[in-house]
Amino acid sequence: MDYYRLCERASRGLPGWRRWHRCASNCPVGYRPDGTSAARSAAMTSAGTAATAAALTATLGLAAASWVVAVRQMSGMDMGPQTRLGSFAFFSAVWVSMMAAMMLPGAAPAVLRCAHAGGRMRAVPMFVGSYLAVWALAGVAAYALYRPHGSFAAGAVAVAAGLYEFTPLKQQFRRRCREGVRSGLEFGICCAGSSIGLMLMLMALGVMSVAWMSVVAALLLAQKLLPAKAAIDVPLALAIAGLGVLILIAPSSVPGLTPPM
Repeated sequence: MDYYRLCERASRGLPGWRRWHRCASNCPVGYRPDGTSAARSAAMTSAGTAATAAALTATLGLAAASWVVAVRQMSGMDMGPQTRLGSFAFFSAVWVSMMAAMMLPGAAPAVLRCAHAGGRMRAVPMFVGSYLAVWALAGVAAYALYRPHGSFAAGAVAVAAGLYEFTPLKQQFRRRCREGVRSGLEFGICCAGSSIGLMLMLMALGVMSVAWMSVVAALLLAQKLLPAKAAIDVPLALAIAGLGVLILIAPSSVPGLTPPM
């Protein structure tokens, strides 16, 4: 027997309107006879679903548009390890579009959690903006430290990137990047820590190379969306380190490392 019938039974002897008012006003939310709370709950669920769908569409749409922009900006700029970055304004524009293209697909689950928690789209732009701001700051550091270099330096960085995959620090950052976080800033810091090895490899092999950018983006997406498994992660780390060794020994044998003359 539900609450409303129990209340009716306990309120016998009272006038009909007073009996109804007593039961309706004290009834738990889920049992209100007028259905107001149920309708409100359904409306909130519908709004949350709409916000989640809108957040996913906007995130992936921005990533796709950023790919188009980045590819056009990087056209003709790839010189392998000898690539020059150009002016700070030009590099900043390219870097931001690159980061949005590479990082937003992997950030989609975190964006969805943000939209679902808030039940509306209002929190999503702040989350995405602060997440990309972390990568923009990383770009400032990259511009300050980067210098055109040779194949030996590129190979050494690739070996270091492979070895970084084995470190507890990498595993901790990767785990945090997959867990729920409080803000886009925290999420960006965790993901930057997880991705730093692969991003340094991209900088070393050809920062303006669409091919290397695509390879690194695919690896980053897989690491963000898939749980860590030694059967996959260990061979991948060894392959990255092996690529570095190959570059050190025979750089001309690595496709995409040396641009065609």
